[in-house]
Amino acid sequence: MKFDLEVDWLVAGSGAAGMTGAIVAHECGGDVLLVEKERCYGGTTARSGGVAWIPGNAGQAELGISDNAADAFSYLNGLIGDSVPEARLRAYAERAPEMLEFMMANSHVDYRAIEKYMDYYEHIPGYKSGGRSMDVAPFSRRQLGAELAHLSDEHYAGLLLPFNVTVNEGQALQRMDWRAYLVGAHLLLRYLLDIPARLRADPDNRLTLGRAAVARLRRSMMDRRIPLWLNSPMQELLLEEGVVVGAVIARDGVEQRVAARRGVLLATGGFSQNHAMRKREQQTPIGNEWTASAPGANGDGIVMGRQVGAGTGFMKSAWWSPTYCLPDGRRIALIAGKAYPGSIMVNRRGRRFANEAQPYEDLVKAQYASEARGEGAIPCYLVFDAVYRSKYAVGHIKPGSIADDSKIPRAYFESGLFVRANTLRELADQIGVDVMGLEETVKQFNRSARLGSDPEFGRGDTIHDRYYADHSVTPNPSLGPLEQAPYYALRCEAGDLDTKGGILCDEFGRALTPGGEVVPGLYAAGNTSAAVMGDTYPGAGATIGSAMTFAYIAARTAFASSEGETE
Repeated sequence: MKFDLEVDWLVAGSGAAGMTGAIVAHECGGDVLLVEKERCYGGTTARSGGVAWIPGNAGQAELGISDNAADAFSYLNGLIGDSVPEARLRAYAERAPEMLEFMMANSHVDYRAIEKYMDYYEHIPGYKSGGRSMDVAPFSRRQLGAELAHLSDEHYAGLLLPFNVTVNEGQALQRMDWRAYLVGAHLLLRYLLDIPARLRADPDNRLTLGRAAVARLRRSMMDRRIPLWLNSPMQELLLEEGVVVGAVIARDGVEQRVAARRGVLLATGGFSQNHAMRKREQQTPIGNEWTASAPGANGDGIVMGRQVGAGTGFMKSAWWSPTYCLPDGRRIALIAGKAYPGSIMVNRRGRRFANEAQPYEDLVKAQYASEARGEGAIPCYLVFDAVYRSKYAVGHIKPGSIADDSKIPRAYFESGLFVRANTLRELADQIGVDVMGLEETVKQFNRSARLGSDPEFGRGDTIHDRYYADHSVTPNPSLGPLEQAPYYALRCEAGDLDTKGGILCDEFGRALTPGGEVVPGLYAAGNTSAAVMGDTYPGAGATIGSAMTFAYIAARTAFASSEGETE
């Protein structure tokens, strides 16, 4: 078989999984090539919060949090069960901290444990109330040099604030107390004092969240001179006597056959942007209209894996989150805003259908369940009153005390994304929900909310529910009545951060056939692989944490010996 280029390790996809796999392979002595089909690098990672869920990380001890692989496995196994092989769960519990230690020692990767960012399910053995979710450290745009022009575009930049914030800073700002003003003043002053950037009208030089994670990985590749081909989709995997030996790459439209002596790592994301594939694989209503993933997440890596015999799993699943769609087509995940007092979510019957403050994955599952019962929950509406509007941000929309309704683009109102009315009856008419149902729901909710209880769904009963709430409100920081006009509604879809279904892999990141046999030479990580988290979401950062960990494991496995034996 003739090739135009030979490397040791060929990686497709430039998100957290792909770049981690490339860096680790290089550190193992490999000649590496990373290809990306889009014009920019970063994928869905660049649009994310950048958080990585790493149990047993070294930062936990600094915060006085005790954790270990046994506790992590207990939690994962208790939550996920036998839907994922035990060996794969153990690999994650044991090797995630190893991956992070390796990357922090050998690259620009830098994560800090978030003290109070809890796992999502406190009733599961092995649960920790903080420290496993980790915030990426800020990074300077200027360190990317010319490569800054190819960093995935600033999809959400400037929507809420002119400057970028970390997870911890964002949480401090949401508390709206004297500490929030200090944090905000410090961040604004830092931003304004970057005089050269302000004179050029540049975005904030300080990258945070997913873009910081991507920038740190890209800078690490640049230091090693690992080539990254943009506009270069992988089109076909090449087999020789049943072994994946390389791939066909269309570099700027010109086909090149690239040999990969140690293997190919598929890290191209899920299939959330592939409308036809979602219709075929997932529950209805579904499509690519509501996902907050990158446009390149079209399932090509999964399709190529299937073509060479790899099996797939969890194709019905996604990293679910409510989203809302701006009139210009941008889709934003509604992570914060649904747990503040003075708000509820309702279906077309005007009824609540779930605990709005629960983990976002579970909320969308409840949305689908309500839809299946014929209640019309897709879309649903986040309904809130004037007190909420004045005090809290909802998604990227600033609190009314900072930016009143006149500052909201008219297109938001004209498209039906954002609705305002003087009475609940008028609001119900405008959003197409049952008037009596909404009025009765609000009446019942208010009665309980004033007492700090939610007998219907238990909102505010868990540490998770209270994390994104207003801690100045008592006795339940997530509950408060809706009683002051005008009333508002935000249309929310059954969205996701990306799909979870993909290529079956073992504990070494090697692709497997439907029968469990290894597909020699083929590896997968990130959302191209069947999620190690199964149909669950253990905690914030589970997608990036698992993507990086299994990319690390795959590269270490491929370079363990000349025979390709596992470590």
